[in-house]
Amino acid sequence: MQRDFLEPGGFGAALGNDVSLLQRAVPPTRRLLEAARAAGMFVVHTREGHRPDLADLPPAKAARGRFPVGIGDRGPMGRILVRGEAGHDIIPELAPLPGEPVIDKPGKGAFHATDLDAILKNRGITQLLVCGVTTEVCVNTTVREANDRGFECLVLRDCTGSYFPEFHQMGLRMIAAQGGIFGWVGDSGAVVAAIASQPREVAVV
Repeated sequence: MQRDFLEPGGFGAALGNDVSLLQRAVPPTRRLLEAARAAGMFVVHTREGHRPDLADLPPAKAARGRFPVGIGDRGPMGRILVRGEAGHDIIPELAPLPGEPVIDKPGKGAFHATDLDAILKNRGITQLLVCGVTTEVCVNTTVREANDRGFECLVLRDCTGSYFPEFHQMGLRMIAAQGGIFGWVGDSGAVVAAIASQPREVAVV
């Protein structure tokens, strides 16, 4: 839920995308986040971004898409997808609280080249509630990585989004296909009600 993807003037908007399609996921995600915090659940935030020297940016990733602006280029909110720049940060509505880990990932998935797996397993966490953007890229990649590592994932359809509505729908269908091959898909309202009635040791990623 980074500014570069969700806010006007960010990387997503610079590529000609309608960022309002992602903004729809913010209010339900905020309600879920507040419920999770109130229940004492473990909350983890993730951000895609690279070192200022771009030493962790593979040439294959830099070349994808032939964008008019690319990773490391200067945009309205600083250098695009570079750690420490304003656009790299999480939107204010969902900002981390002190003590909530922030995982800076150089790829699409939250487990690649990060310590997320160790952080979760050290706490004995086996179940994840997954929110974020975009559904077909970072969300799908993270859920597939999590599944391979033995985590159970519930993806919240109204707390995820895509610049392409059809990709959002298909991304969710792929996760839940064949009886939940990668995880399950649900709605935040039901989860918020469940959290209020019976808090459990899960993580919101």
